Amino acid sequence: MSDAYTGGCACGAIRYKILGEPIVMIDCQCRQCQRQSGTGHSSYLTFEAAAVTVDGKASHWLVSGEGGTRKSCSFCATCGSPLYISFPDAPELFALRTGSLDDPSRYKPQMVSWASAGYLWDYLDPDIPKFEKMPG
Repeated sequence: MSDAYTGGCACGAIRYKILGEPIVMIDCQCRQCQRQSGTGHSSYLTFEAAAVTVDGKASHWLVSGEGGTRKSCSFCATCGSPLYISFPDAPELFALRTGSLDDPSRYKPQMVSWASAGYLWDYLDPDIPKFEKMPG
């Protein structure tokens, strides 16, 4: 087992620790992720939810993704940092926003989803597999 993945919000009110390795590391270019990140895509590490410990109380808002997936987006109410996404219809999964990691260099994207919504100015590694929508 590798070192735990740790991180949290910018002000330190929320911290997390994850034991185990990610199921997948993914860049998503859907329009929703563009809006939430303020740029061309969002980057996520997806873990088994049972491996996650969160200290502090995150605020949440519920949204349906472009493919119909319901997502509970979590952020710090104090500093506004986006932190993670959980899925009411798949509670066994936990998607962590890469920028909240203490060591973001551990992120190694394995694929790009929703490439159909991407922009040429949002350059992503051309060697990473790209899917027009969310791979099934």
